[in-house]
Amino acid sequence: MSTEVVMPQMGESIAEGTITKWLKKVGERVERDEPLFEISTDKVDAEIPSPAAGTLTEVRFNEGDTVEVNTVVAVLDGDGSGPSPKSLPEKPSVAEPSPPPAPVPPPPPPPVEAKPAPPAPPVAAPPPAPTPTAAPAATTSAEATAEELRRTKSSPLVRKIAQEHGVDISQLEGTGLSGRVTKNDILSFIESGSSTTAPTAASSAAPPAPPRRSEAPAVPVAPAPSMPAELPAPPPPRPQMGDRVEQMSVMRKKIAEHMVLSRRTSAHVTTVYEIDMTRVAKLREQHRDSFYQRTGTKLTFMPFIFEAVNKGLRKFPIFNAQVSGEQIIYKQDINLGMAVALDWGLIVPVIKRADDLSISGLARAANDLADRARTKQLKPDEVTGGTFTITNPGVFGGLFGTPIINQPQLAILGVGKIEKRPKVMTNADGDDFLAIRWMAYFALSFDHRVIDGADAERFLAFVKEQLESGDFSV
Repeated sequence: MSTEVVMPQMGESIAEGTITKWLKKVGERVERDEPLFEISTDKVDAEIPSPAAGTLTEVRFNEGDTVEVNTVVAVLDGDGSGPSPKSLPEKPSVAEPSPPPAPVPPPPPPPVEAKPAPPAPPVAAPPPAPTPTAAPAATTSAEATAEELRRTKSSPLVRKIAQEHGVDISQLEGTGLSGRVTKNDILSFIESGSSTTAPTAASSAAPPAPPRRSEAPAVPVAPAPSMPAELPAPPPPRPQMGDRVEQMSVMRKKIAEHMVLSRRTSAHVTTVYEIDMTRVAKLREQHRDSFYQRTGTKLTFMPFIFEAVNKGLRKFPIFNAQVSGEQIIYKQDINLGMAVALDWGLIVPVIKRADDLSISGLARAANDLADRARTKQLKPDEVTGGTFTITNPGVFGGLFGTPIINQPQLAILGVGKIEKRPKVMTNADGDDFLAIRWMAYFALSFDHRVIDGADAERFLAFVKEQLESGDFSV
């Protein structure tokens, strides 16, 4: 009995995934849940397990191919006696679309009409512009060709984006395999402000007639300078002698697309607070050893920050929301995304229903997700569904940054380096003195389309209050 292997669903906002590596070859035996191939998206690099045991009899896509979710990518023969193995070479039927050149016969009709020597009259009578009646036929054939190119040189997601922005994909030069127009290509083109929209009935109309001499203004008026709606994109740089050129990885391209999309979607504003982490540091030091013995995992600063943020999200639900057109969706669950730096990129696994977890539960979940992210063991659903993200550049020594919002979320919190610094304090008598305290900068980037600055200040002030109080159960 044959089993079809499909590209897994990567989440609501992900419509496709890229196959980066086949771990089994056609004809090889694979066990149920044994890694079969690796995929890459802007969110995760993951090994996809085999849905059943059997022999790999057919592979329908090459490494590097981007495939729409729920598309069959391979076939397994359960008893090993199925059809003869099929490898990819048989699939190049995708190139079959080349036969369409056959429809070129239409050209013959024009010459037939060209024989009757009426070409001279049209030339002598340029004013009557209503002659473009023959255009419809050419337009129909051109539309068919464009649609055919859309099907063969782009994914459904790219075609949808192109349709929404009125872009003719057939006019774009794709950077994907075999000239495929990728999501990055279409987004870059749209951002450049160029135009390749197909001519409409209005645009094909004859140009306006020049003004009559009798209507010419008596006083010459200097024409106003025409300002371009958007500056053209600069030409790409060319490598010079001695430069090293390296192709972007699939993950890097997806991250680039996601970041540019976020900056174009949300009105980013960032506010920064300095927070005294001394009480949390003392609490952590006091319970460090007993916590490890009890839970088997290390106690870091992050679980305390997670808990403070959870309380803040419950108090200010707009930070745990999403925008859908002109509606705001307030999410019921708090799913915290935590950015994890990898040697080959960045990934954001998600702690689901984080507000239901204790400090020990948050520590276990965070450490487990981070460890499995670095070994490519995360499952696709473990990097989707986040409602708020926390990133920690402080582990590398950064004091603070201005993080980019992880779409479709509305805010992201950046945690800077937690270190001892001199701090001016005031005692009960009102006298100032210097003290050594554990301090850190927290930077909150929020979407100003729906979150006002005052709300952002209240949210971060509340998180500051929670952390400085040190009121946590370890």
